[in-house]
Amino acid sequence: MFIVTGGAGFVGSNLVRELNRRGHTDILVVDNLARCEKARNLSDLTLSDYLDKREFRARLDAGTLDLRPEAVFHNGACSDTMESDGRYMMENNFGDSKALLHWCLTRKIPLVYASSAAIYGTSPDFAPIQGNERPLNVYGYSKLAFDQHVRALMPDIQSPVVGLRYFNVFGPREQHKGRMMSVLHQLLHQLRETGVCRLFEGTDGCDHGEQKRDFIFVGDIVRMNLHFGGSRMVKAIANAGTGQARTFNDIAKILIANLGEGRIEYIPFPAELVGKYQSFTQADVRCLRAAGYEAPFTGLEAGIAATLTET
Repeated sequence: MFIVTGGAGFVGSNLVRELNRRGHTDILVVDNLARCEKARNLSDLTLSDYLDKREFRARLDAGTLDLRPEAVFHNGACSDTMESDGRYMMENNFGDSKALLHWCLTRKIPLVYASSAAIYGTSPDFAPIQGNERPLNVYGYSKLAFDQHVRALMPDIQSPVVGLRYFNVFGPREQHKGRMMSVLHQLLHQLRETGVCRLFEGTDGCDHGEQKRDFIFVGDIVRMNLHFGGSRMVKAIANAGTGQARTFNDIAKILIANLGEGRIEYIPFPAELVGKYQSFTQADVRCLRAAGYEAPFTGLEAGIAATLTET
C-alpha cells in the first residue's frame, strides 16, 4: 500500500491517478476537505481509505497508526504564500511533517516530501545549499525549517528520505487552488473570461511580462515522486524543476496560440508585493541528477498542450 498526504490536492491527486494507472489501488489518502471542492479531484480515483489530516496526526502522535506502506508521499501542506498566521503555518508545514518523518524513520519506510523553491526567496543562485536559502515569507520559512530538521538527522537516517523543492508546478487538477493557482491557470482563466492576459509591468530589472520562472509540468513531479519512492537507498534534498526559466510572456503567448484568440495587457506591479516577489527562478538540477533521477523534462509547450486537453 501507499500513503499520499494532500491526496485531494493538485500534486497529490495527480500522484494517486498515476498510481492507479500503474495498477495500485491500495492507497490511503490524507487531506482536509473543509474546502469541499477538492473532493472533485478524488471522484475519478480509486483508493482504499481516507483520513482527515487531524485524525492522521492524532494517530501519529498516539502511536496507533499501524500500517506498513511501501512508501509515503507527503504533499499535504498550507501552500498559501500570503498566509500571515505563522503559528498555523508552522504547525501545518513543520509540525505535521516532523511527526510523519519520525514515524517513517522508526519503521524505515521510504518518505518523499514536498519542499519548495520559495526557500530561495530573491537569491540569484538556486543550488540547494544554506547560503542560498533566503525565504521571503513564513510559508518559505516553514519549508526551510523542515528541510533543516531533515539535514540535521541525515547522517543517522537509515531509510530513503527525499525532499523535492518544487518550482512552479502547473497542470490539470489545480482549479480548486484559487489565488494560489499556477500562473498558467490564472492566465487561462483570464483569457476564457475576458480574452485578456494581464501580466505585471516590469520590475526588478525585467521588462513588461519578462519575469521568469522555472515552470515544471505536474507529470514530471509525479514521476520524480514515484522514482524516489522506490526501495533504493537515497537521502537527498534536491530541486524539482527543469533548469530552464521561461517568461510570463511565453506562457501567455502559448496559451493565446492554443486558444486561437486573446491579447496581453500589462498592469502595474502591486505595491504589497515589492520585496516579496520572486521575479526569477531557475532550478539547479545537479543534485537531482546526482540522486539518480535521469528522466527528461516535459517542454513548456507540450505541458501546456497536455493541460489544456484536461481543463
